[in-house]
Amino acid sequence: MTIMNDETREFVAMHRNEDVRELALKAKRVERLDLPLALDQIAGWQIARKKLPQWASCEGIVYPPHISMEQCSSQFTAQYKSEIAQTLLAPAATVRARVSDSGESDNQTTKSEPQLSDSAESVMQTAKSAFQLSDSPESDTLVARSLMVDLTGGFGVDFSYLARGFSQATYVERQRHLCDLAEHNMAALGLDQARIVCGDGVEYLRQMGPVDFIYLDPARRDEHGSRTYAIEDCTPNVFELRDLLLVKSQYTLVKLSPMLDWRKAVADFDGAVREVHIVATGNECKELLLVLGQQVHEEPSAPRVFCVNDNQRIDYDSAAYTQGLRIGGKPLPEAKNYLYEPNASIMKAGCFDLVEERFGVTQVGPSSHLFVSATPVADFPGRGFAIEAIGGMNKKDIKRLLNGTKQANIAVRNFPLTAPQLRKKLKLADGGPVYLFGTTMQGCDHVLLRTSKI
Repeated sequence: MTIMNDETREFVAMHRNEDVRELALKAKRVERLDLPLALDQIAGWQIARKKLPQWASCEGIVYPPHISMEQCSSQFTAQYKSEIAQTLLAPAATVRARVSDSGESDNQTTKSEPQLSDSAESVMQTAKSAFQLSDSPESDTLVARSLMVDLTGGFGVDFSYLARGFSQATYVERQRHLCDLAEHNMAALGLDQARIVCGDGVEYLRQMGPVDFIYLDPARRDEHGSRTYAIEDCTPNVFELRDLLLVKSQYTLVKLSPMLDWRKAVADFDGAVREVHIVATGNECKELLLVLGQQVHEEPSAPRVFCVNDNQRIDYDSAAYTQGLRIGGKPLPEAKNYLYEPNASIMKAGCFDLVEERFGVTQVGPSSHLFVSATPVADFPGRGFAIEAIGGMNKKDIKRLLNGTKQANIAVRNFPLTAPQLRKKLKLADGGPVYLFGTTMQGCDHVLLRTSKI
């Protein structure tokens, strides 16, 4: 990794709020100034200021080239992964704290915890061998129950947040320049528990001892650099590692493309998926996260599904809602006063019957994924609108619905026209306070709903 000299560091500090393209053209060539590095740091900091504000506020962080910054996790999604890890391992942490408070010996504490199938003594010896841990009693007590490994380190954003909840965290990455970058940045972030390993993650997995938590973010590009989405086409192929991951860790968190069908992914992992997390931010689905773990009961159990969009969160047992696209069991209310559009994570989950049951709303029609109610619904996980008028696509209804309106926000769900086609047909400009939805109601009627946002 290239270390910034004083001249380059001063240039970055002086110009980091300026346009990078203009700087590239106008910046004076100063002796010892590494301008390409400086421009990367300015561009990286400008992205981090919005995407990773905690990193941006930390002096000393070195950023990678632009494309890596665009592709790395955001602070929100990285923090959410850390939340998953700490929730999964909370029982073990609670046992540690409880026994510590009672004054029982460390040896008794470890034996009493039921989380790993191997004996605590075996885990301790294997962990010491793999990670060369200190032999001090204090180190043994903490690290034996608080080990995590990120097998696909990359730029290290996810690792930096996951590591904060563990006594020792190991980052594994094949590319030397990323390892050097991670070593520098983890030190700048004060993560003394971080250990950087330059090597192949799969080989490391085969040789390492058992840990509490593993994180994997398979590369979604093939050997030609083309984008890929199927799990078996990513590197590494997590399907091939399934059994080894279950042996080496209590839990493995796998980050996958949000384009994947989560039900198929669960089925393909053949009973190993404990939880499914569909993570969106700004109503854009960003990540599909699967938690792998040993089967607790003899009979396979369906995973729990978590739908997240910023501060909107719901979870449910997927076994209870296997017919997410079911429609027709609940008639539309006579008074259709409010319209609700679920957020992106719920759309991805397809748990529309759950939404009906939990929030007392009714699906407007098959595959429309919009809901109506007679009364307002508090805390609906999505957008809500007050319905002002409903009509068909004939000229009389359209004239009544528009009532002189010249602009509107247009969306379509299960409708024969696209939003641009509908806008052109209605001769409306974009924007304004009116929200117009084109959809298909129960009975296969194509309708327009004129609404205002609430």
